[in-house]
Amino acid sequence: MPADLNDYFNKKNGNSNSGNNQRQNFNFKTPEFNFKGFGKFAPVIYTLIIIVLVLIVAKPFVIINSGEMGIKARTGQYDPNPLEPGLHFFLPFIDRVIVVDTRVRQINYASLEGTNENLGIGTGVINKNSISVLDSRGLPVSIDVTVQYQLNPIQVPQTIAVWSLNWENKIIDPVVRDVVRSVVGRYTAEELPTNRNAIATQIEEGIRKTIVAQPNEPVELRAVQLREIILPAKVKEQIERVQIAKQEAERTKYEVERANQEALKKAALAEGEANATIISAKGKATAVKIEADAQAYSNKEIAQSLNTPLLNLKQIETQKAFNEALKVNQDAKIFLTPGGAVPNIWVDTKDAKKQSAISPN
Repeated sequence: MPADLNDYFNKKNGNSNSGNNQRQNFNFKTPEFNFKGFGKFAPVIYTLIIIVLVLIVAKPFVIINSGEMGIKARTGQYDPNPLEPGLHFFLPFIDRVIVVDTRVRQINYASLEGTNENLGIGTGVINKNSISVLDSRGLPVSIDVTVQYQLNPIQVPQTIAVWSLNWENKIIDPVVRDVVRSVVGRYTAEELPTNRNAIATQIEEGIRKTIVAQPNEPVELRAVQLREIILPAKVKEQIERVQIAKQEAERTKYEVERANQEALKKAALAEGEANATIISAKGKATAVKIEADAQAYSNKEIAQSLNTPLLNLKQIETQKAFNEALKVNQDAKIFLTPGGAVPNIWVDTKDAKKQSAISPN
């Protein structure tokens, strides 16, 4: 401790002793560090301290995490063998290690998710504006697409050497835009919604074919999703009018079909009733005919059964009845009514209550 401070404390302690003799004087000394006590170990300690300082300042090692690959660059040249996850050492000021993200990454082309581009390593997602496309008639259309991809881990050094760390904007982005514009440009704006599935398939196949055709296969395409087709307002209105007209036509067609079905139903019902009436009439006519045939047959049989002996028998029976009537009333009036071979005999007994008809039948 400096002398002036010691004098200050000594004076202060001396003055305080007049009031309190029990207090002691304190002398503060500056600590001194030296390695004289280490003897022959001093050089070793100095060496260790220097090594630790070098490690802290130079940091000649790198830790590569899972989902990443390292590229060792020595004097500007990339080592073709990538560094896998783990701890790796390199020569400071001579070697440089670049850590590259090899996990699945994604680019969103959309108007609703913002326009900020996140190009930092490890973010995993890049947001870009919707892709502007002209249809076959030159009308502007916006397409929202999501593309998922990842670097080929084995080819990471070659990919970065050829395309640099900004490889996504050189490999993925231009390919996606070119393919989308080429596919969508074949259709009119009105045809895009109805051909959505075919367009999505063509876009994915076109992007995949172009990416695979790159030398050394730097990128593996995982998925392509057509998310939305944004049409001009006038085109949307026109499509809506066409859809409404189609719906009305379908409704009219349905109503006409329904009316036709009802008419066919009524016609079938009327035809069925007419057929039923005809069948009923035929049945009745057949019944009458059968009854007439039966009666004719009966008459024929009766006629065939009449003969001379039978007629004589009937005449005798009639004469007998006549005689019996005269026995009862000799003044009776007898009427003979022709009735074929045997006449009917009516007897008037002059009494209404006793009037009767005598018939041999």
